[in-house]
Amino acid sequence: MSSNSKLGMGVAVSTSDKETCPDSCPLKSNGCYANGGQLLRHWNAVSNGERGNDWNGFVSSVEALPIGWKFRHNQAGDLPGINESIDLEKLSMLSNAVKKRKLVAWTYTHKPLNEKNLNGIKKAINDGFVINASADNLKEADIFKKQGIPVVVVLPKDSPDSVFTPEGNKVVVCPAQRNENSNCSNCLLCQKSNRSVIVGFRAHGHGKNKVSVVANG
Repeated sequence: MSSNSKLGMGVAVSTSDKETCPDSCPLKSNGCYANGGQLLRHWNAVSNGERGNDWNGFVSSVEALPIGWKFRHNQAGDLPGINESIDLEKLSMLSNAVKKRKLVAWTYTHKPLNEKNLNGIKKAINDGFVINASADNLKEADIFKKQGIPVVVVLPKDSPDSVFTPEGNKVVVCPAQRNENSNCSNCLLCQKSNRSVIVGFRAHGHGKNKVSVVANG
């Protein structure tokens, strides 16, 4: 269970090892919010095998969650599969567990949206496991939006509460970054697969200046 105030009460959260993160992600070792503080220490322990479980054990723990529970997959790390590739068999195991337990589940991915990966993402979404494609700037957000899956995007640290992409898609800043009383548990905007808006995350944390450079693309 998460103790992160931004997630809120009653949210199960997971962490995947660093090998799942694609090299194509421009935030990798370049401002990623997970590369600092207590989260980094936890992430290192997971990646080194000091904490956590194998995939089968992890899926079993997801299947043990109460029916209808809220589940944020990956506060750090990416979808199963080394580097750029998604392990579709493992992803299917997880999405089936989400479907079985009727979980309110969501996550984000920087894996490339090639045909293989995209098909796996869409199947998971159909099972109720909402996977958001993480864009690194507004232009890329437009490209991802055309793929028919929910999109989030990083924004400069001083971004206004709402902006528009070059093609006119509306981006709203994460409510938890705009309102201290808002968190994932009482918002769940990122868990809505059919939402019309793109969710934006202002650059924050120790690497916010680097992330802002990426977001300005």
